[in-house]
Amino acid sequence: MIGLFHQLQAKLDDKRIAYRLAKSNFEQEKQTLEQAKGKLRSAEEARDLVQEVAQKLQQAVHNQIAGIVSLGLKTVFSEPYNFKINFEKKRGRTEAQLIFERDGMELDPISAAGGGVIDVAAFTLRVACLSLSKPALRPILILDEPFKNVSKTKGYLDQIPLLLEKLAEEMGLQIIMVTHIEELKVGKVIDLEELTA
Repeated sequence: MIGLFHQLQAKLDDKRIAYRLAKSNFEQEKQTLEQAKGKLRSAEEARDLVQEVAQKLQQAVHNQIAGIVSLGLKTVFSEPYNFKINFEKKRGRTEAQLIFERDGMELDPISAAGGGVIDVAAFTLRVACLSLSKPALRPILILDEPFKNVSKTKGYLDQIPLLLEKLAEEMGLQIIMVTHIEELKVGKVIDLEELTA
């Protein structure tokens, strides 16, 4: 009987040791879980901060680009579009959708506007991108017939020199442009036909 008692006592001691070990492991795992939860909270806070900064940066970039493009459109056209950029998250990335807006309606620039509007928007987008470059680049634009689709009959072409002069002055740009359109010859003009004759 005493042997049975010692056997039961030994089993009970083994169970107590196993219980203490399991309890110790449980406490360690509980601490590890709490630490992981703390790290997860920190990571979520960091992610939220990064997203907030990214949204502010997107807004600042949008304001600068849209301001320059809209200014160009307003300078040239009597009923201009406003230009805006919609940032959308797709497939884990942020994509920019370029939009023309008029009378509260959003329109696709390619299908909703003529070539002249697109020429002016494309030119002013180049100017906006140049203004955003870091480190700052020498503000020189070299263009080949950038306004060939702007309507002369509607008088829009007559507004292009005003746009060129305004952007050159306000942004400190030097614009070198190849053109055959007489109305666009502003500033210092070098006539290649006269040089080769």
